[in-house]
Amino acid sequence: MSEGIVLHSLAALAYALLALGLWRSLAKGQNTLKMGMAGRAGLLGALALHGAALYQTVLPPNGLYLGWALALSAAIWLGMLIFWLESFVINIDGLLLILLPASVIATVLAAIYPWGHLVAHASSELLRVHLLIALMAYGLVTVAALQAILMAMLHGYLHRPVEQVEKSSLVAHALDCMPPLLVQERLLFRLIWISFIALTLTLITGSMVSLSLLGVLVPFDHKTIFTVLSWLTFAALLIGRYARGWRGRQALRWTLAGFAFVVLSYTGSRFVIDVILQRG
Repeated sequence: MSEGIVLHSLAALAYALLALGLWRSLAKGQNTLKMGMAGRAGLLGALALHGAALYQTVLPPNGLYLGWALALSAAIWLGMLIFWLESFVINIDGLLLILLPASVIATVLAAIYPWGHLVAHASSELLRVHLLIALMAYGLVTVAALQAILMAMLHGYLHRPVEQVEKSSLVAHALDCMPPLLVQERLLFRLIWISFIALTLTLITGSMVSLSLLGVLVPFDHKTIFTVLSWLTFAALLIGRYARGWRGRQALRWTLAGFAFVVLSYTGSRFVIDVILQRG
């Protein structure tokens, strides 16, 4: 556990240094943000530290250890890994202005609150596959939610009166460096599609695990209920997108609602148990 705390702290420091570098470039008046090869190598190093921290903490010998902060950390790591791969296809480096601070927060929380619980039946290969898919879905939805928040900020900024825009701040300058809204919207719905598929696989594998270990096809618990609500929310959003052309604020609200259900399905309840009630 102590190795995981140290590695999470080092990952937080690496993310913070990368974020500081980007924000300093922005403060100097740089109009575009590109990480370059050195920046990409630094981000890969931070991801490697973060991944090692999760491996040390979440995968003890012959077991599986999870808590609310560790689940959040794993979700952010998977989301950042997907971003890193996506950035080779499309220039979305400006999104790091919000993704890197989110990564700092997640890794710091995992270092401060490393507690959790050993997962029952961790030797089951099917359960491990289910948890991996569930964390992947969680990570994708988290990144989609962060991007939805960023798009909402950019949408509001673009619709401000000209007099206010001229009084630019560092945040306004950061929004100017973001990818165009249409590019972000395409990326957002690509993430939502992949998230929806991952959530579907989460429900399917979850039912298989429940049937195998408990003899119940669909367990009636808060995790299942909130995961199904999240799946229904994203299904409605995708149907609305292609049947009625939903976009803009309407799409952003549905994305954030789906994210809220995903958070409540695991992290929210574990936060109450591990931190507020202090009985992990």
